Amino acid sequence: MRQLLTLAVCLISFSIFSQNEKIDKLTVEIAYLNADSTKVDKSLVLINELYINKDYSKALLYIKETAKLSEDLNYIKGLAESSYYRALIFTERNDYFNAIDNYEKSRNLYLKISDTLGVAKVSNSIGLIEIKRGNYKVGLQNSLSAIAIFEKQYLRDELSLAYNNLAEAYHKTNQVDKAIDYNFKALEVRKQINDKEGVKTSTKNIAGLYSELKEHRKAIEYYEKTLDILNSKTDQELRGEILPKLGSEYLRFNEYDKASEYLVEGLKYNRQQNNKEGLLRALNAVGQLNLQKKKIKLAEKQLNEAYKIAQSIDNKTELLENYKLHIALDSTRGYFQNAFFWQNKFYNLRDSLTKIDSPILPTDLEPINLIETKNTNKEASIEETPLHNTPKTLDNPLVLYGGILALALLLGLLIFSLLKSKSHKDALEKQKAILAEEKIRTEAILEQTHHLEEVNQVKDKLFSIVSHDLKDSISSIKAFLDLLKEDSISKDEFYELIPELSDNANNASSLLFNLLNWSKSQMQNLEPKPERFNIQEVFHTKMALVEQKVEDKRIVMIDESQDDYIYADRSMVEIVIQNLITNAVKFCRTGDVITISNQDVNGKSLICIEDTGVGISKSNIDKLFAAHKNFTTAGTKNEKGTGLGLSIARDLVELNHGRIWVESIENVGSKFFVELPKSAS
Repeated sequence: MRQLLTLAVCLISFSIFSQNEKIDKLTVEIAYLNADSTKVDKSLVLINELYINKDYSKALLYIKETAKLSEDLNYIKGLAESSYYRALIFTERNDYFNAIDNYEKSRNLYLKISDTLGVAKVSNSIGLIEIKRGNYKVGLQNSLSAIAIFEKQYLRDELSLAYNNLAEAYHKTNQVDKAIDYNFKALEVRKQINDKEGVKTSTKNIAGLYSELKEHRKAIEYYEKTLDILNSKTDQELRGEILPKLGSEYLRFNEYDKASEYLVEGLKYNRQQNNKEGLLRALNAVGQLNLQKKKIKLAEKQLNEAYKIAQSIDNKTELLENYKLHIALDSTRGYFQNAFFWQNKFYNLRDSLTKIDSPILPTDLEPINLIETKNTNKEASIEETPLHNTPKTLDNPLVLYGGILALALLLGLLIFSLLKSKSHKDALEKQKAILAEEKIRTEAILEQTHHLEEVNQVKDKLFSIVSHDLKDSISSIKAFLDLLKEDSISKDEFYELIPELSDNANNASSLLFNLLNWSKSQMQNLEPKPERFNIQEVFHTKMALVEQKVEDKRIVMIDESQDDYIYADRSMVEIVIQNLITNAVKFCRTGDVITISNQDVNGKSLICIEDTGVGISKSNIDKLFAAHKNFTTAGTKNEKGTGLGLSIARDLVELNHGRIWVESIENVGSKFFVELPKSAS
């Protein structure tokens, strides 16, 4: 062991000595060269060596001297290279303003001498730095332009970096398909140039992206490929990252033996390496495994440890996963108050994460034209107007004076006529404006009157709900509690009344939910905040909320939803889906079926909530989406409603540029359709 350490120290020392020797040799050579372009080129080689060795201060000194000599010689390539290396050093120091400034200077100089490769090199660096700063459009255009040149000249080292750069940018902006494409391109090039570290990184990235797309078998394939090429000594951190991820993928298929093998190894491995990130992932995944295998105590211990680590290192993604697992844990144990506590934390954190605007990287951009064509401005020719011959003065002065007088009179009459005409025109325009204002004011008054009539109708509806339905539910709950408080009923009798008490509480909660959301939807300044999100996740969340009611009614719920993204205000869509699913449950009888599905129709997402319940008569269908119609019916178990749920749904769908409609046959069932956009248009 000691011999190996000695050998390693010798090799490192030799490497450093060799590098220093090369720098010293170049320094001596430069000192004896004449002040010409050869000296500039040699200085640039030295600057490159200093940059590789991260001796930035010394490199900047040589850059300054090299740039001065290049300027004296009018050696544009030397000036371009000097600015490029200065920009690289500013980038390493995170001084992006000066870096961009020098990159632009360098590119302009390369353009002067039509150095295509130099322009591409600089543009790729600009792409990297702009994407890093979040300027995705500019970064993408520069990178695509550079890639076009690299591909044409088959510069594989440059292509590897450029492909990987774009893959990261697309991933950061949630365009996973594009990210996979560019990772595969990077992987192919890295295999060709035998870049072992790059191959590991690209393979791991592909696995992670497949996992995000829920193509878990492919994720497993590429995680295992990554493990196969890892070096057991030098890739310990990467191994610690992959093991729990691979175990989690097998867990999705309930392949507990495989999952357990990788997760336990990952847990031990990350503890040995003291890798907090890897340990957190492993504990969450192992906790989920033990929860599914009903090892509740062990799962609790592991999830609590993961919770502490997630808080200490501020890993919000894994903390969100931990909250979700804690909800499942406490629900399994029957600790519903605790589950509610974790659920609040989960939604608060998820909402805060979704509020972070993730920019969308444009997919239809064309590469910028890097080699600028210099258009010479043509001087406009000035055409001289030929001079007309001056007419001869009339010989008779009386005729001349008479003509002038007549012309003056005519001119005066013309001016008077124009002024009078203008005053009439102005008066006419003023009258038109007054009439237009009166028309607008009249229309506004009529619209306001109509709106006030509707508001009065809805106000009466609200008072009716609050004074009767909501009051009845809350009074009933209070009456039960007073009976228990006064010992008028035994605890056993009270427990028998709990289902009825729970129904009243659920009814009050549903009433408040719809009342509050209807009030929000009526606000004039309510503006949707659209984002791109997976509609299937919303289905699963809202289906979970009605699980108990579905079981109580012995309803069959079929999930035919598919992974698909829509572009709308997520919170508004969640309200719509919750109302539709709750309504379906409300009007289903024992043994009825509810089917939830979605599909792509003409570039839009068509959502369908179908049930085999009691259906709706033709005469009632028109009343469904109007709040002022006071239309509501009791459910199959006498569940009450506000009559506002579908009105809210219509308002929120239309705010998001969608539409909602229903098809129903009495005693056969109903289909509620919602059509929403999949992208900004």
